[in-house]
Amino acid sequence: MRPRLCFAFAVALCLCVALPAQAQEQPHVFRNATLYPISAEPIENGTMVVQGGTIQAVGPTGAVEVPDDAVEHNAAGKVIMPGLVDTHSHIGQVSGGDGSAAMHPDVRTIDAINVRHPSIDRARAGGITTVQTLSGSGHLMSGQTTFLKLRDGNTVADLNACDDRPIEACGGMKMANGTNPQRESGPFPQTRGHAAAMVRQQFVQAQEYQRKKQQAESAAEMPDRDLRMEGLVDVLEGERTVHFHTHRHDDVLTAIRLSEEFDFDLVLHHVSEGWKVAEEIAAADVPASIIVLDAPGGKPEADELIYRTGRVLNQAGVDVAYHTDDPITDSRLFLRQPAIGVRAGMSRSAALESVTLAGARMLGLADDTGSLDEGKDADFIVLSGDPLSVYTKIEETWVEGQSVFDRSNPEDRDFATGGYRVYDDAIQHVHE
Repeated sequence: MRPRLCFAFAVALCLCVALPAQAQEQPHVFRNATLYPISAEPIENGTMVVQGGTIQAVGPTGAVEVPDDAVEHNAAGKVIMPGLVDTHSHIGQVSGGDGSAAMHPDVRTIDAINVRHPSIDRARAGGITTVQTLSGSGHLMSGQTTFLKLRDGNTVADLNACDDRPIEACGGMKMANGTNPQRESGPFPQTRGHAAAMVRQQFVQAQEYQRKKQQAESAAEMPDRDLRMEGLVDVLEGERTVHFHTHRHDDVLTAIRLSEEFDFDLVLHHVSEGWKVAEEIAAADVPASIIVLDAPGGKPEADELIYRTGRVLNQAGVDVAYHTDDPITDSRLFLRQPAIGVRAGMSRSAALESVTLAGARMLGLADDTGSLDEGKDADFIVLSGDPLSVYTKIEETWVEGQSVFDRSNPEDRDFATGGYRVYDDAIQHVHE
């Protein structure tokens, strides 16, 4: 091919590649919808403008300035609310620690997440736009968690939910107590008392490692690198929040005592008997990520998991979020949990916040997502009706201004309507 033709071909190719990116920058306007900003009162006949991945304007229709070149979406009769934030999930075939030790603070879930697994698509069909993926609760510490934005992507780094740090630093630390991490033999505890003692000893070692690093005056004086200790130093220095699987009321208080003793940030997860110690949780100023199970079964310590837990905790002053624990509950049915919370007396506003802004706060991402506010990421869902109605369908899911699920698309619809776990290979919840 002659040089001039080569140049022309190259220019044409560049233009073809650039066109989709330019199209993505075109503003979109959603008119005439009922908007649930979460951070403010609902807007009955509202308009939202998004561009460049962020929300540009939200307000009553007629009061919002709309760019002349905006792509029009008539959302009359629809509801638009923030994308759902799932604080506790196992999608992506995530795994963590194994049976070699009871604590694996060095294990990173980024090394064990399959972002091309269909469970990711299933979560998008459920309106989930941000998720914390954790490994199982069969260990006192099962590893470092990962926060994902469920945008389109081919690698785990493509789904990094943190704008200010790399994917390996975008997450928390998973811990657990109660019966899950107990074993009859081996390196695991056999009693609750021993479990707490093992955790304390691990944190004491981490404090000593931290002290040596702080006191080192030269590279030669630095302690040898210890990946287990590095993960826990992140916790001690507030770089990672501990997300603590706990059920029984006494286990909940043990988790709080550990956080106060070693001064780490804590989010309680599950808290099946949290309603028994709601005042204590509130006094400790610790948020709670809870789950609703609408079928019997499970472990004995979750026997008193009740529907009114969300209401009781919320009324006591606890910041409450719901989570799926997928595959324990299906990501596509996430909105059923706050609906059951309302059935048990939780306010609608608290319930809707529990799957959006409250979850974003627990992941430290509330500046970017969780509400329909100008300047935040354009993470939102379009629903056919009331978010808490069993008859409502999630019609569209958008992440940073890009559509990642559209129920009118037959391929996407399959993920919304397929049988339970049909796309999941029946991955087990606890890995030993």
